[in-house]
Amino acid sequence: MPDTTTEEHLTASPPAGQRLGLAACHRTLELHQAWLDHRPGGLRASLSGAILCEADLEKANLERADLKSANLVSARLSGSNLSGANLQFANLNNAMLIEADLSHADLADAKLECALLGAANLSEVRFFRTSMRGANLRKAQLLEVSMERCDFAGADLSEARLLQAKVFDCSFSETELAGATLYHSIFRCCKLPGISAAGSNWGSATLQNCQLRRADLTSARFERADLRRSSFWKATLIGGNFQNSRLDGADLEDANLAGARFHDAATMSVNFRGANLRGAQGLTQTQLGQSRTDRETILPNGSHGPFLLGSGAHRPCRL
Repeated sequence: MPDTTTEEHLTASPPAGQRLGLAACHRTLELHQAWLDHRPGGLRASLSGAILCEADLEKANLERADLKSANLVSARLSGSNLSGANLQFANLNNAMLIEADLSHADLADAKLECALLGAANLSEVRFFRTSMRGANLRKAQLLEVSMERCDFAGADLSEARLLQAKVFDCSFSETELAGATLYHSIFRCCKLPGISAAGSNWGSATLQNCQLRRADLTSARFERADLRRSSFWKATLIGGNFQNSRLDGADLEDANLAGARFHDAATMSVNFRGANLRGAQGLTQTQLGQSRTDRETILPNGSHGPFLLGSGAHRPCRL
């Protein structure tokens, strides 16, 4: 591909919509590195609106670069340093960002659909109206991220770490979260229907007014979590741990909670109608008396509801 960037533009911002050639890219990276090193003649990479489709930028240092509205479709950025970069409105669909460092980057209104971000560092990233549909974020680090009105439908976040994340009004429909750690994260008004999150850890997390219908949460951990007013309708929660959690007003209708643990959980007005509580441990008469059960509920001792005080049905049977 011929280099269409003239020499006068190598040390300045390229015109918006201009495709950068190989020489121009290298020169821009050299000047940017000099800027980062505080050397004379250094210039911050200002690539706003640049066309970098399929560009080979593996292990490139673009720390704090301006890539606003850049076209990076199918770009190769694995191992690159994009920490603190401005990627607002950037198009990174199908880009390769395996083990890339995007910590502190701004991804507001960016597109990363089907992007490969395995083991990438996205800690303290700003996600706002960001589209991550179908992206692969397996084992990615997302510590203390801020997410609002984002779309992660069909994304793979298995074994990812979302510690202390703040997530509002986001969609995670059919997302893979198996083995993910979401300790101390806050999810409000989010949609997570059909997620596959077996073995995930939501300890001390907040999940308020969220939809987790038909989710697979087998052996998931919710110790000390705040799950008030969230819906787990027809979710699979076999062997789940709800010790010391707040379940007030949660909807667990038709959920499978066989063998789950509820020691010291708050269960005021929990909807257990049609739920399978066979072998559930730690549920007291008081806890079950505060919740809602019906004839379709399978109680901890294996009998059908509704639960009656003094029936002994709160005592778990062996599974």
